Amino acid sequence: MLDELIRNMKEYAKENNVPIMTEGGINYLMKYIKKNNIRKILEVGTAIGYSAILMCSVDENISITTIERDEKRYLEALKNIKKAHMEDRIDLIYKDALDVNLLEEYDLIFIDAAKAQNRNFFERFKKNLANDGTIITDNMNFHGLVNKDLESIESRNLRQLVRKVKEYREFLENNKEFTTDFFDIGDGIAVSRKA
Repeated sequence: MLDELIRNMKEYAKENNVPIMTEGGINYLMKYIKKNNIRKILEVGTAIGYSAILMCSVDENISITTIERDEKRYLEALKNIKKAHMEDRIDLIYKDALDVNLLEEYDLIFIDAAKAQNRNFFERFKKNLANDGTIITDNMNFHGLVNKDLESIESRNLRQLVRKVKEYREFLENNKEFTTDFFDIGDGIAVSRKA
């Protein structure tokens, strides 16, 4: 049942240009959740609910709060979460994440939203991280463009986005509050733990 839903979601994402995690990235995330016995997750950037549903499927005691600001994607995610029968464990918030105030603590904060806002998301939600918690950020390689010379990227918008991802990477590398490991898995993953 879930396999079929995930297959359909992948097809929908491909047809509608919705960015979802790569196979390698989501597999890493699911193994990480299982290995570290993670129970409470905050996801910034739901898209159509693909990663939230797969993270939730790791263990029946997992609960997720996930935030999406795009109405079309939010409605699609609602539908998919219902089909997965996970609406009692996945709390979907329709809002810009930078306008969301949460009081709860999470074992894992997963950032997979507007790349240019990564640092703002990190700064905003780090207070919601449990003491031994982790912040994981996806798309750190940004389709391999992060390792390229900025001037070789023709599109100005794309150049700015890649610059933002590079700046965020530097922010993580120099952050005294957190230690971050970078992995060349999927589209690049950063795993940040409180120092």
